[in-house]
Amino acid sequence: MGQKPPHQHKDPLPPESSGLFLGFLGVTAFSITLPATIVALESFNPYFISLGRAAVAGLCALVILLVTRTAVPRGRMWRDIAVASAGVVFGFPLFSSWAMQYVPANHGGVVLGILPLATAVAGVVINGERPSLLFWFFGVLGSATVVIFSLLQGSGGLHIADLALLAAVISAAVGYAQGARLSHSLGAWQTICWALVIALPITLPAGILLYPYGSVQITGSAIAAFFYVALISQFASFFAWYKGLALGGVARVGQMQLLQPFLTFAAAYMLLGERIDLLTVLFAALVIFFVALGRKAPIRR
Repeated sequence: MGQKPPHQHKDPLPPESSGLFLGFLGVTAFSITLPATIVALESFNPYFISLGRAAVAGLCALVILLVTRTAVPRGRMWRDIAVASAGVVFGFPLFSSWAMQYVPANHGGVVLGILPLATAVAGVVINGERPSLLFWFFGVLGSATVVIFSLLQGSGGLHIADLALLAAVISAAVGYAQGARLSHSLGAWQTICWALVIALPITLPAGILLYPYGSVQITGSAIAAFFYVALISQFASFFAWYKGLALGGVARVGQMQLLQPFLTFAAAYMLLGERIDLLTVLFAALVIFFVALGRKAPIRR
């Protein structure tokens, strides 16, 4: 009697491919942040949005950590968690929320187009990654494409808000790279949870004090937008993003952010009615092309 052939198992996706997929999910969620922030600004001030969203996310994170009985980090992990928290819990939300008072979401999305290069640099400094010259070449081409698109669209020239957006870029890049480093030992969702919880002694009382009690009319759309940036942008999206960075590498997965300005344009079109045209679609296709080419460039980790 013949033996049955062994059961065939499909090989799982390689870590890099899984990382890129998770990174794309994270970037898609992040891309709605600026349009949602503008909607939230109808009823809330930027300081409440940035600190209040971190407080709501922090309370959710605390509940998850308690329910799952997650082990408490030790030693120098707390220093790394504090650095990640400073970047993604305080720096990026504060600077980007303030900037969105003065420039449209499309403009903000374009300025954030340099975030992939900043993230790659942070990956080199913090995580010791060594991208090849070919990677830098396609990374610079992709970022330059976004900048050229900005000039052709006439995004309004330089504004003081651009300095705040630049500070947001630096904050996010450092927070992303540090969070990816922690995710290797601590876990992706654990990293963002602890980064939010460590900030609660500041964000919770600040959020309570900054809430506009009776001073303005609170609209349903503003409430929905606030909870989006709190529960998705500040919290759930990092589950996929940090895991993706840890699996695929900060520099490589960070290139997914080149798509963020164009995803932001699509979100701004749907949520705010901001214009989107054929030029946007063509440049988005060109950026996707450079991302695909850069994916094949070697990176030593």
